[in-house]
Amino acid sequence: MKKMNAISGKTTKMLFLLAPLAMVVAASAVPSAQAPHQGVVTPLASAKLESDGQPACLKGALENGDPNTGPSTFLLEADPGCAVPAHYHTAEEQLMVVRGDVLTGMDGMSDQTLGPGGFAMMPGKAMHWFSCQSKGACLMFVTFNAKYDIVWAKPQK
Repeated sequence: MKKMNAISGKTTKMLFLLAPLAMVVAASAVPSAQAPHQGVVTPLASAKLESDGQPACLKGALENGDPNTGPSTFLLEADPGCAVPAHYHTAEEQLMVVRGDVLTGMDGMSDQTLGPGGFAMMPGKAMHWFSCQSKGACLMFVTFNAKYDIVWAKPQK
C-alpha cells in the first residue's frame, strides 16, 4: 500500500508539471476569433500609384494595413521638384528612401538630404516637410504606427 502512495505522489507531481503544457497545447488547437494575418508580396511594377491631389506631384499606393483604423505602410513616388509642405500626423511616421534624393526637414532639426537607404522618423505631431531633389522621380516607403491623419501648417489651395 505504501508503494501505491509513492506512485500516486509521483503521478500527481507529473500532472502538475504537465498541466500548463497541456493548457498551451489545447489553447493553440482552438480556432482564433480572428483570421490569421496574411502575408503581402507586391512587386514594384504591380504597385498602383495614384494621386489624391495633395500635392498633385505626389502619388501613393497602400502596401499594408488600414490607414483608417491603425498602422499602415505606403509606397510614395514624388515627381522631380515635388515639395510636400509643412504638416504633421498624430501617428509616428517613418520614411525610407528607395530611389532619388529627398530633402527632409523637421521642426527643431536642420534639413538633410537623404539618398537611397536614408531613413527619417518623425514623432507624432512633429511638424515636417520634404521635397524630391532628383532629376528623376523619388521613391519612398512611409509607415505610420497608428491611424493616418494629416494636419497642414497652412491651408492647401
